[in-house]
Amino acid sequence: MYSMLTNVANLGANDIYTWYLASVRSSDTSPPDVKINLIYPCTETHIKKYSPQQFRMVTETPEIYNQLVRPYMRRKRDEGRLNWVFNIIENRAEQDDIVYRESAKLGQDLLGFLIIPDMNWDRKTISSLRLLCLVERRDIWSLRDFKKEHVPWLKLMRGKILAAVSRMYPDVEQDMIKLYLHYQPTYYHLHIHITHVQLEANATQVVGKAFGLENLIAQLEGMPDDPSLSLASTNITYSVGEASELWTDIFLPLKEKMS
Repeated sequence: MYSMLTNVANLGANDIYTWYLASVRSSDTSPPDVKINLIYPCTETHIKKYSPQQFRMVTETPEIYNQLVRPYMRRKRDEGRLNWVFNIIENRAEQDDIVYRESAKLGQDLLGFLIIPDMNWDRKTISSLRLLCLVERRDIWSLRDFKKEHVPWLKLMRGKILAAVSRMYPDVEQDMIKLYLHYQPTYYHLHIHITHVQLEANATQVVGKAFGLENLIAQLEGMPDDPSLSLASTNITYSVGEASELWTDIFLPLKEKMS
């Protein structure tokens, strides 16, 4: 495969991830038409994630989350899988790739975030725009940690993201931008996916995986004024692959126990 590639250009590297653009055409002047994402060394978790597999819909109750899923999340965080995120936030990697940064201000240390190109975007085709927003705060692992008190922060961040993206890409108006979160996410540090509304939906944007930021905000606004409540207090139904540890270690045993 490598011998077929021409015009290979390194887009950058961070921790175990490296990204390239290349062309599979024979001409040395052909524009890049292939995006390559290299993971090395590749872990068993990566192999499972990208392998073809059957998916299942599961319902995660507050009890399942607190007793089984939250400890699973903690183990994954402790394995060092967030090193590449912290490298960016702490200015150790991919600084040239940051297209927008909202620095935390004095007394507002939880408001910082940055935007970088998604590893799956070619950085050229606007109709397939894919960006990633990484927040600087580290106390929110997933949407499960959202509380009603987070609504003003989420609304402020949403407004800043939309304004920044439409300013950086003038052909993209604010109502042409989708913002969503994954559950389960690939890694447990809060991040928001930013895409062009014309981007063809794939498995990462469908029901059971993608949760719209605006809908999450509305759900939080409708919650009672109880500071102890969060999205960890409700059932969430989503899809998991049969190769994932969430299925093999948590939901499959639960299913077999109920059979």
